[in-house]
Amino acid sequence: MRVVLAEDLFLLRDGLVRMLEAYEFEIAAAVDNGPELTRALEELQPDVAVVDVRLPPSFSDEGLQCALEARRKRPGLPVLVLSQHVEQLYARELLADGNGGVGYLLKDRVFDADQFIDGVRRVASGGTAMDPQVIQQLVSRRAQDKPMANLTSREKEVMELMAQGRSNAAIAQQLFITERAIAKHTSNIFNKLRLPPSDDDNRRVLAVLAYLDRG
Repeated sequence: MRVVLAEDLFLLRDGLVRMLEAYEFEIAAAVDNGPELTRALEELQPDVAVVDVRLPPSFSDEGLQCALEARRKRPGLPVLVLSQHVEQLYARELLADGNGGVGYLLKDRVFDADQFIDGVRRVASGGTAMDPQVIQQLVSRRAQDKPMANLTSREKEVMELMAQGRSNAAIAQQLFITERAIAKHTSNIFNKLRLPPSDDDNRRVLAVLAYLDRG
């Protein structure tokens, strides 16, 4: 599996390269600025991109904008954002286009290699890998919307866990209820949000995120 990595800090970039290679990923490119990231994504056609939000030369949201532009040119390009911050405007655009795997992890909340590698693999395979804090910030901006207001507290808990990429079994285990109950909650969520239920976990997560992005 070929990876393009964008991180401006040398020690962190080198550490990520070594970690990914230890888990048998091929590093197609490891870059430290926006223009090189754009060039690598266009020319190397990786299986997944792992990008920091803030890259030279602007040190604002260069990495995320490069990833968005690459996905416009190559719809479905899997992108995992690894950042210290939640850039809501561009994050919502990335998460809501409904094409391909996406993820958003916060650097100070990645606690071990398995967590990070699992996120990369999930995104590369078309799934999602979302930090709960990212989901909470996105959900909170729509908390007053009427469809969201119609969800029960339990349904909101289930929806946030779904958006993280959790399976029904994992959600049931975390909430200490049965998988059958989770299936019922899931059906209720999609009915209330006017989104058709789907047996495809990744598509249902992206559908929820797309709905949350609606102004």
